[in-house]
Amino acid sequence: MVQATPFLLVLFLALGAHSCSTKNCILTGHWVNDLGSNMIITNMNAKGDFTGIYCTAVSATLKKTEESPLQGFQHLPNMLSQSTFGFTIHWSFSESVTVFTGQCFVDDDGKEVLKTMWLLRPHTDKLRNNRNATL
Repeated sequence: MVQATPFLLVLFLALGAHSCSTKNCILTGHWVNDLGSNMIITNMNAKGDFTGIYCTAVSATLKKTEESPLQGFQHLPNMLSQSTFGFTIHWSFSESVTVFTGQCFVDDDGKEVLKTMWLLRPHTDKLRNNRNATL
């Protein structure tokens, strides 16, 4: 029996239009993780719903990776530091979806850091293969 193991993915702020002097966690901007994947969150409304694109640097598919759309939301009581968020990526180059959930932290240097967990669901063609399809 194969058991899915959650992976920890750390995303670091690479470029942003907002100041690091505040203690807010604002997800809009350009983020890069330690594996070189890029996420750009372009739009966030007053309720915390956001959209953007994700380009992975890591893939199990032999197809060329390409930018994929993402949709999510951030808990915005007052855009306080350490807010929680979640988003879904609809992969453009494969029949799979990944969901992320995490929390934004502001470290002692004022840098925003995202700590996330993710779950990948690839397509499976048979019900009996369902158990092994979630990574």
